Amino acid sequence: MQPVEQRDEVEMLSMMLLIRRFEERASQQYQAQKIGGFCHLYIGQEAVVTGAIAAIRDDDYIITAYRDHAHALARGTTADACMAELFGKVTGCSRGLGGSMHFFDKKHHMYGGHAIVAAHVPLGVGLAFAIKYRGEDRVTLCFFGDGAINQGSFHEALNLAALYKLPIVFICENNLFAMGTSVTRSTSLRQIVDRAEGYDIPGEIVDGMNFREVRDKVAEVVDSIRKESHPAFLEMRTYRYRGHSMSDPASYRTKQELEKYRLDDPITRLRAQLTREGKLTNEQFDLLDKQAKETVLASVKFAEKSPQPPLDTLYDYTYANGAAAQSATKNSDESQRLESTTGQQGR
Repeated sequence: MQPVEQRDEVEMLSMMLLIRRFEERASQQYQAQKIGGFCHLYIGQEAVVTGAIAAIRDDDYIITAYRDHAHALARGTTADACMAELFGKVTGCSRGLGGSMHFFDKKHHMYGGHAIVAAHVPLGVGLAFAIKYRGEDRVTLCFFGDGAINQGSFHEALNLAALYKLPIVFICENNLFAMGTSVTRSTSLRQIVDRAEGYDIPGEIVDGMNFREVRDKVAEVVDSIRKESHPAFLEMRTYRYRGHSMSDPASYRTKQELEKYRLDDPITRLRAQLTREGKLTNEQFDLLDKQAKETVLASVKFAEKSPQPPLDTLYDYTYANGAAAQSATKNSDESQRLESTTGQQGR
């Protein structure tokens, strides 16, 4: 990707369209039982990750929770590799071993995809610590949902980040619901950003449906961090148009609420801004949308044709190389020793 100041907004709109169409196609494939396990869609939140990625360099780090398809795509992982991962194929970004919640792409500095709520926040702090330890001017973006702020690991991570003045931006994607529980019922704070004040971490509220506001605020914070290392906290107020996961009918919210936020669709908003400014025509938008749909459809075909991971790779990346075999041999030897000892005692 190009430097921040040169990243074309039409290209960023194209990325948002790719994310939207990818998620829609993933939904279809899940319903067709081509995708197993859990599947959390990002539809409605596209401006957050696209705006944030537009504000950083290619060598900066990002880490996120289980709603991670968009983060991988925005960081540069191909739609083919993402869809193949959903299908559990060996050509996936995690070689088919991770699935929806565990996208990973070291080449593009996208370090997960983590399923346990808030468990990755300390890992993000670890990435930031590595940056400072090496004396680099990189920055880590750590994304998480509003439900993560009530976990102990979240507070431990913020405490360490503040204590060591680490180069990390904590980005809370506040989509108003922690699974099916409204944020107004799950936290005592009126504003999530207040969580950061207790650790003396500067924080701000950002309109997460506005690409430009997200990009500009993240750019401002990242620039400050590069000049003098420190943590920052951004509460991105956004909204997901689908349920928490594919198995969630989202019956805890009203149709009126959903329609209200649909009128503020982040893609529609950026499209309108670019059209008013003469940077985009309806024909250009239709072409971008067509290209996104074609890319995603091709990714499905790629995933369908890709091979399954070989059975002998079942324990890869679970244990260190050779550890599983060594453990099996050790257990077998120990079992034989115990049997021998027991037999002698019996005599």
